[in-house]
Amino acid sequence: MTTTATTTLSDADFDAPIQDRFFEDYIPGSVYVYGSITMTEQDILRFAGEFDPQSIHTDPEAAEQGPFKGLIASGWHTCALMMRLYGDHYVSKVASLASPGIDELRWVRPVKPGDSLSIRTTIQEARVSRTKPDRGIVHTAIEVVNQRGEPVLTMTAMNILLRRTPQR
Repeated sequence: MTTTATTTLSDADFDAPIQDRFFEDYIPGSVYVYGSITMTEQDILRFAGEFDPQSIHTDPEAAEQGPFKGLIASGWHTCALMMRLYGDHYVSKVASLASPGIDELRWVRPVKPGDSLSIRTTIQEARVSRTKPDRGIVHTAIEVVNQRGEPVLTMTAMNILLRRTPQR
């Protein structure tokens, strides 16, 4: 997996750098694109051999006879790649507390060797916590897209972030 020099690919990025990004910086409706990482056959075989040993991920010859007519990356590998880009570019380095989970994870297209993947993030909702006013919850729609701009994975992430100026 080639991970060198991933960057912001959209026209806009957050006003605050990731090292100084707080809940208030996540504005609903904002869209950001980051990438890209190219998936190699070696990467697919290595990850699948350790974590998802199904023949469509581990055996190029058997995969040729399978439903995708060739080797494909594990969906969990695609999730890990998404998390790399999400962590490097999107989630605050100083205010991120945790994630209570994700919703509606879907693998909508196979990822094949040579595919170059990026993430497109859309902030859907940002609300202050009702019980802990020093933080907020951000809901983000994430699409992992290939080099043709086709979604290969979709999901909604939830992140708990500290507010810049805690309210009491």
